[in-house]
Amino acid sequence: ADLTNRTGRRLPGRITSMEPDMPMTFTTAAAPLCICVAGAGPAAAQASGHDHQAMEMMADSVVPGKHLRLTPTWPEQPGDQARADSLVGAARAALARYEDVTTAEQAGYRMFAPKVRGQKVYHYSNRRNGLAARRTFDVTAPSALLYKPQRDGTLRLIGAMYTAPPDLSLEELDQRIPLSIAQWHQHTSICLPPGATLASMREGAGMGGRDPRFGPRGSISTEQACDAAGGTFKPRMFGWMVHVNVFEAPEQVWEHRH
Repeated sequence: ADLTNRTGRRLPGRITSMEPDMPMTFTTAAAPLCICVAGAGPAAAQASGHDHQAMEMMADSVVPGKHLRLTPTWPEQPGDQARADSLVGAARAALARYEDVTTAEQAGYRMFAPKVRGQKVYHYSNRRNGLAARRTFDVTAPSALLYKPQRDGTLRLIGAMYTAPPDLSLEELDQRIPLSIAQWHQHTSICLPPGATLASMREGAGMGGRDPRFGPRGSISTEQACDAAGGTFKPRMFGWMVHVNVFEAPEQVWEHRH
């Protein structure tokens, strides 16, 4: 929900009430680039573990709808653009070494859904970084690297995906990346086909296949319809996610086009 009023003033409030507020603490050396979240409870930890071990199958474009929830765009505040620019610069410098996907694999990044061919962008997820993102935001250690396939069969590094626990408030997400600059998203109201599990999804199975009813693009968006179809309903899958295309043109850095 959009938690801003008509004057553009930010209103307090959380996305969900799963956990108590998690106070934010900042590192003194690089406060804009590394944020620590103290006191994450067991529910948040369990959900985040699913977030970062499984990741997601992306839609062709990120637009709000029955299977997608976006954060609102907040009015820009002093320092927002500078903070975002600093984040992009730090990420670009730290991640350039992964231009060769072999180097990324050696560092623990693994292709998500390798059985799904013809993806517009391939996500190489890092379990360790994803688990750390439950508590901290480190721009140099994204939960996934993003590679775009080229005509010659190679993969070109275009950016990174960062994740956050599903019950972080808008204020806490804004501390990680300004909401005036970027929109975080969640995948919601998804019906998995019969027999699908999070483990099978990591390999690319169980995403709906050719049956248009199931998966993150499926026609089913209610628990009742999912039960009737023999599927498993997920009110929300994974946590908050945001793409930062640091190796693309400036106007594409904050786009989510795949």
